[in-house]
Amino acid sequence: MASYSYNYIIKYIIIGDTGVGKSCLLLQFTDKRFMPAHDLTIGVGFGTRFVTVNDQQIKLQIWDTAGQESFRTITRSYYRGAAGALLVYDITRRDTFENLSTWLEDVRQHANPNTVIIVIGNKSDLDNKRQVSREEGERFARENDLFFLEASAKSADNVEEAFVKTAQSIQKKIQSGVIDPTSEQNGIKLAPLLGASSLPSANSSSSSGKCC
Repeated sequence: MASYSYNYIIKYIIIGDTGVGKSCLLLQFTDKRFMPAHDLTIGVGFGTRFVTVNDQQIKLQIWDTAGQESFRTITRSYYRGAAGALLVYDITRRDTFENLSTWLEDVRQHANPNTVIIVIGNKSDLDNKRQVSREEGERFARENDLFFLEASAKSADNVEEAFVKTAQSIQKKIQSGVIDPTSEQNGIKLAPLLGASSLPSANSSSSSGKCC
């Protein structure tokens, strides 16, 4: 019988307006690189990476959704069965922050009620062009009972933390019984056979589909 290199597979989605840097956050997390020039995501992109949370190896499957209104019908189908959601805006574009409520409503309508959501204010490296204060982002997250971080896909600041913090919260929900890990509808998949001796070290494997 084969051993598996993970304890759980956890499904993530990344959502937000077009151009806020969703694909670049994914690329930085999975491949540790930044692409300043890129095409807009058509439909969805995809990436994976292993992380270790409390001595458990977790494989993150991350779906990067297009932000254009014309793709909303397609991307909403990826909300179902997502255990984690990164809700991204651009701190240099106030309109992307003002649209967060619409994106949040979409998630809560189409995703699992136990989906862990974190708000990400991306492009923190462009503080001189800031249109949305950190306090505004924190207030929005607090009022909606969400996690919050400012991050930069370019400098990698807080990118790792955004994905890992979400995984930690999901793991706590599994351990407390809030999320049933045997139901893939919750965005969790258990390894059929856990082979602890074969677990790779953290960050040992990554792959990314369409980058941006």
